[in-house]
Amino acid sequence: MSVFSQALYSAAQLRELDRRAIEIHGISAEELMHRAGAAAWQALLNHWPEARHIVVFAGAGNNAGDGYVLAAEARDAKRRVSVLNLGDMAHLSAAGAARAKYLSAKGHEEPFNGALPADADVIVDALFGIGVSRPLEGRWREAVEFINQCDRPVLALDIPSGLNADTGAVMGAAVRATVTATFIGMKAGLVTGEGPACAGGIELAALGVPSQIYADTIPVARCISDAETRLPRRPRSAHKGRFGHVLVIGGDLGMGGAVRLTAEAALRSGAGLVTVATRPAHVAGLLAGLPEAMVHGMETAGDVVPLMACATVIAIGPGLGGDDWGRTLLARALDTPLPLVVDADALNLLAAHPMARGQWVLTPHPGEAGRLLKLSTESVQVDRYQAAEQLVEQYRGVAVLKGTGSIVAASDETPAVCIHGNPGMAAPGMGDALTGVIAALIAQGLSLPDAARAGVCVHALAGDQAAQAGERGLTARDLIAALRSVVNA
Repeated sequence: MSVFSQALYSAAQLRELDRRAIEIHGISAEELMHRAGAAAWQALLNHWPEARHIVVFAGAGNNAGDGYVLAAEARDAKRRVSVLNLGDMAHLSAAGAARAKYLSAKGHEEPFNGALPADADVIVDALFGIGVSRPLEGRWREAVEFINQCDRPVLALDIPSGLNADTGAVMGAAVRATVTATFIGMKAGLVTGEGPACAGGIELAALGVPSQIYADTIPVARCISDAETRLPRRPRSAHKGRFGHVLVIGGDLGMGGAVRLTAEAALRSGAGLVTVATRPAHVAGLLAGLPEAMVHGMETAGDVVPLMACATVIAIGPGLGGDDWGRTLLARALDTPLPLVVDADALNLLAAHPMARGQWVLTPHPGEAGRLLKLSTESVQVDRYQAAEQLVEQYRGVAVLKGTGSIVAASDETPAVCIHGNPGMAAPGMGDALTGVIAALIAQGLSLPDAARAGVCVHALAGDQAAQAGERGLTARDLIAALRSVVNA
């Protein structure tokens, strides 16, 4: 991903970038529309070069104008084109000229009547752009749902219709595109929440606008670069004491597997030493299954104090449970000055007794984030960027809001989004593994924000590598096995 495409903008910022291109740099709205439509046509050719019949769903705004330009380009290329319109064609603004040009060349257009030509090869979504601010209703929603029910590939122009450009939330209904051709800049909503599922593959076209239009615009977020996962080469004189000591605390009765996954992920991510503090009943099994880790049974919270004295970072929460054993161990960890990576049951305990602490990374999934913020899971997902920022405001430190397009937020830093990962990672133990990865990177000297960003990306890349054998049936241990190659890339 290029530096340019790492920047993520809001709808308001993109409208301002358009304005600058038009008013300051003299590129007319009609010319920008022509460039967008031509870029979209090229994207269609890139993916479906053999398509003979293209069907364009056109709304009434500038997005429709992009669609009419694409339709004209396709017609010039001797393809059959059908434009199905839903908007008020009498009140098109800049798009009116694009429509008139298409029609003057005897282009076909008709109102959408709930049917699709039987021989249609590709559908083009040119209904709505970035301006959708309320749920789709009536014929607009019907059209979107119709597109989704058609067994045809879909190219969305700029953003899938019905997807919130700022948040990645679906506004009642949204087009599920195969590919999205987006223009000028990446929309923040394309990479998190429902954005990736709706957008499909993304092709960004800058439309030849001058780079100066971006100069003083601070993106609302950015994508994490793969370069951020690259760790320095180790010196020939290296020894394990130079790469930190991770203390993993958790594994209440019956949940010893969680801390094993965290510990193994930390080892595979390069931690010099890993110690596990868990229930005595789990010690033998953990030593047998993971002999590289040191394992201690904890009857009381006091038993963990000597282990904390040797640690560089504490990873706490996987399998911790919610009874007195887990609560007292968390209280001991919170009393230390050590950096913490807090996950799972420790987050639920924290939600019951909130506090702020600078030196920690919180790694909630949307349900845990909702409990921390006293919100529903649905409210968190409606605006994941805002939820991540609220976590940092309330709890300080670094927050990793997991899920599709995991977001890493920290005070005074631009939120960062991970664009890697796959549906196979929706499996038990994946969060436990992420906790170990981030803790290991902190142990090796990365700052908490850097470790969180790199850890999320390393974890996702390992998941993608493991998924090459198939997403269904992917386990946390499959991902952990791939970590070593990712952190040595």
